[in-house]
Amino acid sequence: MQQGTSASLEASRPSDSPRTPWLVRYFNIERRGSTLRTELLAGLATFLAGMYIIVVNPAILSDAGIPFSAALSATVMISFMSSLAMGLYARNPILVAPGMGMNALFTYTLVQGAGLPWQTALGCVFWSGVMFAVLAMFNVRKAIIEAIPDSLRFAITCGIGLFITFIGFKNAGFVVANPATLVSLGDLDPALITFFLGMMATAIFTILRLNGALILGIAFTTLLALPMGRLWGDEVVVQWNGLASLPDFSAVLQVDVWGALKVAYLPFIFVMLFTNFFDSLSCFLALAESADLKDADGNPRNLKRSMTVDAFASMIAAPLGTSAAQTFIESGAGVAQGGRTGLVAVVIGLLFLPFLFLSPLLSLVPAVATAPALVMVGLFMMAPVRQIEWEKFDQAFPAFLAIILMPLTYSITLGIAFGFLSFVIIKLCTGRLEAIRPAMWVTAILSAVMLVTTQ
Repeated sequence: MQQGTSASLEASRPSDSPRTPWLVRYFNIERRGSTLRTELLAGLATFLAGMYIIVVNPAILSDAGIPFSAALSATVMISFMSSLAMGLYARNPILVAPGMGMNALFTYTLVQGAGLPWQTALGCVFWSGVMFAVLAMFNVRKAIIEAIPDSLRFAITCGIGLFITFIGFKNAGFVVANPATLVSLGDLDPALITFFLGMMATAIFTILRLNGALILGIAFTTLLALPMGRLWGDEVVVQWNGLASLPDFSAVLQVDVWGALKVAYLPFIFVMLFTNFFDSLSCFLALAESADLKDADGNPRNLKRSMTVDAFASMIAAPLGTSAAQTFIESGAGVAQGGRTGLVAVVIGLLFLPFLFLSPLLSLVPAVATAPALVMVGLFMMAPVRQIEWEKFDQAFPAFLAIILMPLTYSITLGIAFGFLSFVIIKLCTGRLEAIRPAMWVTAILSAVMLVTTQ
């Protein structure tokens, strides 16, 4: 009934006349119930909500050994190109940029945890993008969605959120190693006080629903950090290195494509594929539901094209020198402003471009200033926890393992592996073989191989 009503409304809208500006015609702005001004403002809103990735992604990738300026250039390039493609080809109002969670998986699991060179880890990113592209082109998402239980999909998002939050606390010195208790609160020094005040300010900006709350928090904390090493504290953390410079392309084409094709690395590639695929699909579903971005059948609009853009963005990210790109849930900021077409994504992509030349300015931002944003991202990623059926222990236990083991083992891959293995073992031992789809058997086997080969 609702589908019929939607179709009737679409048919009743006046068609774009030849005198309508070509931009409006190409993106069907009037047919979508929007205006050119609304689309432009929505693009700005989404950019402000997601531009924190310009400094946060390089901050994380630099822990893997990629130079900050090179990672920043790669971040801007892939965000520009992939958002532009999302707007022009898929015509959806969605930001595509290096994903939080994917960069943590790349840096702290593959490089620091498993000891891969960052060039080889980029090769794993490339091959996961290739597999994603194949899945997107052949439209096999339905079979994969049905194979993985909802509880584990929700748990993985939540676990990555906790892991990112832990990294934020660690980078700020808020949580430090302790031989007696493993971890403890850091010393009450200027850095910790600066982080705490910045975190509270970022939370307040978010609660007040200010556009660009995270980037405002980063800027505010950077200002708080200016006196460190000058008026108090021992180390200067904010130093002026200039306003602009040419882009740093030193990480471009450094990807080790063939070195990543080792049997021992296949579980890493699969985990990257799995995480990116479901994060992207979940984002499309959430945005389609919240803003009625649906086709006549009630499915997310242009889903196959959108997933294809996301897949190729992940594949291209590696040669550019960054972890996989994916859709951003921050796209909801523009949708809330009334954005409904691909013009929103085009505006977002164009707004990224000037930052290709501002790496000296952005390198002013210290780790203590990006840490509050990491904590808030972790909070946002915890939202699906309420959708896990905690009263059903055969679902809840694997989900709980996946969530808690990611931060406790400092490994996203290990959390996912033990979550999948426990799910299969529980179903097998309780005689519920019908609940284990072929893809889950494959996943459990890959998880076991990864545990054996990487420990």
